[in-house]
Amino acid sequence: MKLTGKRIGFAMTGSFCTYEKVFKEMEHLVSLGASVFPIFSYVPQEIECRFGNWKQFLERATIISGNKPITTIVTAEPIGPKELFDLMLVAPCTGNTLSKLANAITDTPVTMAVKAHLRTEKPTVIFLASNDSLGLNFKNIGLLYSTKHIYFVPFCQDDPKKKPCSLVAHTDLIVPTMELALERKQIQPVIQ
Repeated sequence: MKLTGKRIGFAMTGSFCTYEKVFKEMEHLVSLGASVFPIFSYVPQEIECRFGNWKQFLERATIISGNKPITTIVTAEPIGPKELFDLMLVAPCTGNTLSKLANAITDTPVTMAVKAHLRTEKPTVIFLASNDSLGLNFKNIGLLYSTKHIYFVPFCQDDPKKKPCSLVAHTDLIVPTMELALERKQIQPVIQ
């Protein structure tokens, strides 16, 4: 398989309702023979919510990947200069993180990890999960979609009636998106 032996930075932000599915995809990547290196934004490192708490999140990522998560800007910065990863996955990517990436704001471990990784001109895959994607954040999707080395996991509206601006990516398309991103291709269709 195309991901066997690949070193993957797996960056997680605060869309906790997607964590169960996202952790299963982390397990899937490991089962395919990829080396996975978790990276956590600040919010998942300090929260307690109905989906779990920060200690459980970091512990689960460590157990699945076999690697201690990157949790600070300082430890994320060497990702670029040392060319640590073949591919970066941001899953889930909240609207907050999406807007920071689109506007070159580097104030979390995840945004630093992506910035550092992109300087190596290797692919970054975005797994969008945001309630304001079709609102104020829509322009940021456009900015990143047209940015070199950034690829999107196909997404759809998850609840058009109750949350008309919300988009979430399809977890079952993470691996196919990553495989094509390694070939510098965007999986199609993106909007499903």
